[in-house]
Amino acid sequence: MLFNSISYAVFLPVVFVIHWALPHKYRWSILLLFSWYFYMSWNAKYLGLIIFATMVSYFAAIIIERKPEIKKAVLALSVIMCLMPLFVFKYFDFVSESISQLTGREAVTLKLLLPVGISFYTFQTLSYIIDVYKGQARAEYHFGIYAAFISFFPQLVAGPIERTTGLLPQIKQERVFSYEKATYGLKLMTWGFFKKLVIADNFAVFVDAVYSDLAGSSGFELLCAIFMFSLQIYCDFSGYSDIAIGSAKLLGIDLMTNFKSPYFSESIKEFWSRWHISLSSWFKDYVYIPLGGNKKGEVKRDVNLIITFLLSGLWHGASWTFIFWGGLHGVARIAERHIKIRLPGFIKRMGVFLFACVAWVFFRAESFKDAGYVLVNAVTGPADLSSYFANNTGAFSAGLLGAAVATVVLYVYDRAALKTDPIMKISSMGKWHRHAVYIAMLLAIVLLMAEGETEFVYFQF
Repeated sequence: MLFNSISYAVFLPVVFVIHWALPHKYRWSILLLFSWYFYMSWNAKYLGLIIFATMVSYFAAIIIERKPEIKKAVLALSVIMCLMPLFVFKYFDFVSESISQLTGREAVTLKLLLPVGISFYTFQTLSYIIDVYKGQARAEYHFGIYAAFISFFPQLVAGPIERTTGLLPQIKQERVFSYEKATYGLKLMTWGFFKKLVIADNFAVFVDAVYSDLAGSSGFELLCAIFMFSLQIYCDFSGYSDIAIGSAKLLGIDLMTNFKSPYFSESIKEFWSRWHISLSSWFKDYVYIPLGGNKKGEVKRDVNLIITFLLSGLWHGASWTFIFWGGLHGVARIAERHIKIRLPGFIKRMGVFLFACVAWVFFRAESFKDAGYVLVNAVTGPADLSSYFANNTGAFSAGLLGAAVATVVLYVYDRAALKTDPIMKISSMGKWHRHAVYIAMLLAIVLLMAEGETEFVYFQF
């Protein structure tokens, strides 16, 4: 079930009404049942994987808390058990094919369909077990409440990756309906739909067309595809996060912020404090710091950074291009720690944005060969775009134009978000002014949205 579908437009109001109509003691069961139904709408048989991860982490945490003398062994075993399905479904073929290329032997592959969201809920179960092990959280003894925490539908398939102390207490505690929180959630969802449907999906049409025919594309087409994908993936993923956070607010639950105007960053370090915050903070807390962080000298610190970024790249996809993408960011992060250059803020922001755009090529391309072709030929000279647009429909060209105009709105919003909350700012405007903004936003979505229901990019991870 996609957020941008008629099914979800029916599903969410039903959950909202039943959730608030029932007494507090029954709400966890409603959240759990509807969350499992939400996930089963993709592939019912894969619900068993979530239940397996939930049961392993649930019992592991209780044993760790009750029997500290064996908690190290329980931690190791439970982490392996939680990671095993992720390895089998996502990484087995990649490892087998990589070994085959090195040895020359035939690869043994499973060709399994990747369960949607498996990377996200696996990391959520791991953080829960580790937090209980470290004494930073108490084990939850109510299995249903814990299962609702792991399976909470707004963030189940693409985050934010919630921590135990952030989401679990909210599932347990009695919540009182807040009109202000609910209306804020609806406004945030509208902004998320605007980014996804108007900007991301329209740019995706152009980007997909170019990447599906790289040999027939050159010059300015490739250059446009580079920049358009950078905006597409940002609007697609941050749009999902906004819809997820807004949906949760309708149920009285606050999820963590996942994006904070990342393309206005003045360093790679700042970029990763603003991009996919729930994942970057997860890797910092559960990989970088346990490796030693920055406490064992500069060389060890740099090694820890590279390992963390390489694993982050691998998390995104079972491909060497993803690992290389993570490594690029790691090298850039280390370089900026050792090389100090005084530059104006806007030059730094432009440099970070351009670096991110180039790195995204390896994220989007199917192979290093394709990525190299895009980067080399993007600067070989302008192409005749008039013939390109002439061979496409008017709706296609209009969609790109609408997305380009919408990007200006995105720029204004993200620029304002550096200092204030744009939604709260608009809400404080006079009645006619704020309603004019709401109507304009809804009209833009209706008139400029791309055709069809498209999946969110991060569903593949």
